[in-house]
Amino acid sequence: MSLTNSWRHAPGWPGIEPRWTSSAKTGAGTSFSPASRVWFTIGHGILDEIYFPGVDRACTRDVGLVVTAGRDFVSEEKRHTHAEIACPVDGVPAFRLTNSCQQGRYRIEKELIADPLSHAVLQRTRFVPLQGTLADYRLFVLAAPHLGNRGAGNTGWVGEQKGVPMLFASRDVYALAMAVSAPWVERTVGFVGVSDAWQALMRHGHLATTWTRAENGNIALCGEVDLLACGGEFTLAIGFGTSPSEAGHHAIAGVRANFDVSHRLYTEEWQQWQQTLLDLKAPAGRDLYRTSTAVLSSHEAQDFPGGAIASLSIPWGFAKGDEDLGGYHLVWPRDLVETAGGLLAAGAREDARRVLRYLRATQEADGHWPQNMWLDGTSYWGGIQLDEAAFPILLVDLALREQALRRDELGHFWPMVRKAAGFLVRGGPVTQQDRWEEDPGYAPFTLAVEISALLAAAELADIAAEPTVATHLRETADHWNASIERWLYVTGSDLAKEVGVDGYYVRIAPEDTEAATIAEARVPIKNRPAGRDSEVVSHLVSPDALALVRFGLRAANDPRILNTVKVIDTLLKVDTPAGPSWYRYNGDGYGEHEDGSPFDGTGVGRAWPLLTGERAHYELAAGNVAEAERLLGAMGAFANEGGMIPEQVWDAPDIPEKELFFGRPTGSAMPLVWAHAEYIKLLRSLRDGHVFDMPPQTVARYIVGGMGSSLATWRFNHKLRRMRHGETLRIEALAPAVVRWTSDRWQGSMDVPTRDSGLGVHVADLPTGGLRAGAEVTFTLQWPEAGTWEGLDFTVRVE
Repeated sequence: MSLTNSWRHAPGWPGIEPRWTSSAKTGAGTSFSPASRVWFTIGHGILDEIYFPGVDRACTRDVGLVVTAGRDFVSEEKRHTHAEIACPVDGVPAFRLTNSCQQGRYRIEKELIADPLSHAVLQRTRFVPLQGTLADYRLFVLAAPHLGNRGAGNTGWVGEQKGVPMLFASRDVYALAMAVSAPWVERTVGFVGVSDAWQALMRHGHLATTWTRAENGNIALCGEVDLLACGGEFTLAIGFGTSPSEAGHHAIAGVRANFDVSHRLYTEEWQQWQQTLLDLKAPAGRDLYRTSTAVLSSHEAQDFPGGAIASLSIPWGFAKGDEDLGGYHLVWPRDLVETAGGLLAAGAREDARRVLRYLRATQEADGHWPQNMWLDGTSYWGGIQLDEAAFPILLVDLALREQALRRDELGHFWPMVRKAAGFLVRGGPVTQQDRWEEDPGYAPFTLAVEISALLAAAELADIAAEPTVATHLRETADHWNASIERWLYVTGSDLAKEVGVDGYYVRIAPEDTEAATIAEARVPIKNRPAGRDSEVVSHLVSPDALALVRFGLRAANDPRILNTVKVIDTLLKVDTPAGPSWYRYNGDGYGEHEDGSPFDGTGVGRAWPLLTGERAHYELAAGNVAEAERLLGAMGAFANEGGMIPEQVWDAPDIPEKELFFGRPTGSAMPLVWAHAEYIKLLRSLRDGHVFDMPPQTVARYIVGGMGSSLATWRFNHKLRRMRHGETLRIEALAPAVVRWTSDRWQGSMDVPTRDSGLGVHVADLPTGGLRAGAEVTFTLQWPEAGTWEGLDFTVRVE
């Protein structure tokens, strides 16, 4: 790389405010080889974000071509061509792109892979003139570095390494180098919106002025390829490193490699992995199995094996800048476990084992996992979602059933399970955030995951010879399961009367809500404007209630479930040309505005293909196999031309100028890895004839065995005010205590010392089963270790 003191500095620092690009990815890929540490995405016929050195570090906005033929013809391939994408080998994310000029003047044919032997993305390009000859056209490569997840603060320059002319960019410890196998005619750098090449090309059709350096801003790199010298065919290599010289090395290695050899190596490594998987196929309609398995695998990290991000995309990225540092290229423990479940469904046992090892390494000391995190485990957002503490337990259980873990290996994962289970019994059942990362309270999906995880953990505790722990876990699960209707099932509401049912499960209920007042309580609704940001509990429903069936807590034909399905379909179902889908809940604000403008903190929730897959699993559990197959077909039909399943689909009349079409992807995340995992699990469930990931412990205990609970539990983070006649009042504390209690207004009293559950919870069971209805139990606590009393009385009424 040459250095010079005669830089021609581009004007217009620092450029316009940086933005990301569309989340509408038609492809995503990476190499299996440890010698390659790049991931790439494709959208609108061009390279979008390229990630290095980890799958959570985006380093480009996009890399595309501009074609000119004098001042009067300037054509940008991402805007002015009809783009087609193909994967020549099923299950191998090596892409063939064909971009045809909308005016019929040229065609660009491209093949894209990650180089298996270097940190570089390789694009073999063939420019075909459909009118005139090569000599009539000029072709420019235009790249927007956004190194280290940021568009600001990048520096670009024109240079060379080992005699190879290149374009470079760097920011902090990240660097990029771009080289081509053909000669460059000209190269330039500039600040976006002011002195970048796009401005010059749109005005003049050529690089009227060139600059050699643009420092510390939102920059763009551009080089003109000598079409005549290469006959219209060349390879572009974009190399990355922790220094410009390292990036230059990988660019040279990539551009000088034989593309056919690199392509063959890349394809073979993917085929070898695909051959280890089960041969699942869609019974009808579009088959996305191999595409989906490739999506799951291509979102896993190399430097943190088992860590997989939620999506190689930034929802509504074209409207977001550096303030949205994480996008969806973060690890959500819930999404990660769902991904691992999809891998297990496909037979990828070792891949799922890596996820378990990753989870074991990223668990917090108290037993939970961050709401989401960077690959090294650093928390990004600060919330706590109890389903994310429970899901890893279920993954251990599922891995054991699928023989991805041996029984004699459980000792390596029991400490992780034990800590997570302890966190659940200390903090549950009320979650700080539901699975949609919004509200605190009782949430049916979270409860279903928590309860099933407690039973799975109890079974693992038996194996680990900890019977006291196992007993407490089962008793807690039984009590929470028996309380679900009291917490979440409403009857006699105006909505129930309107739909013609006696009751239904609500989306969420506040912690302090009693059954008698649940209909009037209000909960906040996130992502909605002021004045419309809360709703009455009984007016909100969600497909989340079907998790009670998915996780084996309630039978699919339970009348309460059937009632809820009617309400869900009345309020949340939308029929599209591709098939039916459902909203997360009524009143949801996470999606485009009514006019199609991007979500900006408020909006209107749209339909989720993921929920179509969850509904299909419910239908399978109910014995409706044909309907489950139909819904699988809908999931396939929701995917775009590259087979990517979106987070949301548009549910309103078409707005072509905003690329919004009824039943087609919105500007939300695409691909959503969780949706692809759900698709794979549905294929496996249909093949097996039962729900693949339904825990057997809950089915045996609650649906088959009908196990109830005689406990009423009080704790400081869950202060019970009423209990049923005949129940035993259990007092739980986080330290040893003596509970002094009375049922006759302190005319007499009894002391009951707590016992250690083994999970950081100390338990005292008060013999209240014989108390008459209307009695009041009053109690306080003494703390022996501190030598103090609580200083307050607490009361629970028997009803």
